[in-house]
Amino acid sequence: MFDAEVAADRSSPKEEGWVLETDRGITTVSDAVVAKMAGIAAREVEGVHELGKAFRRLVGRIRPGDQLTQGVNVEVGKKEAAIDLVIVIDYGFSIPAVAQSLRDNVIAKLEAGTGLVVKEVNIEVDDLFIPSEETEAPVTARVE
Repeated sequence: MFDAEVAADRSSPKEEGWVLETDRGITTVSDAVVAKMAGIAAREVEGVHELGKAFRRLVGRIRPGDQLTQGVNVEVGKKEAAIDLVIVIDYGFSIPAVAQSLRDNVIAKLEAGTGLVVKEVNIEVDDLFIPSEETEAPVTARVE
């Protein structure tokens, strides 16, 4: 059975997600799936403490939702994708080195997992995570 609507879908890109066409059918993957994959790949990189802007991270702690896509924005076309990441980096790591590892991992995972060509991965370092020492004594004011 041939449907005119299906034929129209094959010739035009979807508003959201991408389309893989074969002689045996069409595969569509939503932008949300691509964003989750990018979020997982980003969190695998040593030196990335967490993703997202400070306000969004705070809201995420109060109202937990889909944490995998926090700090991830994707633009997905029919065959290509562009990824924007907002990260918090661990103190002591080189920002350029972490950024390169992050780009390499996100591109490798997305291209292998989706077949999309990742054209760019833009990274914004929003904050620096500095672990507090547990042995630190509280600071008290002394009045004389």
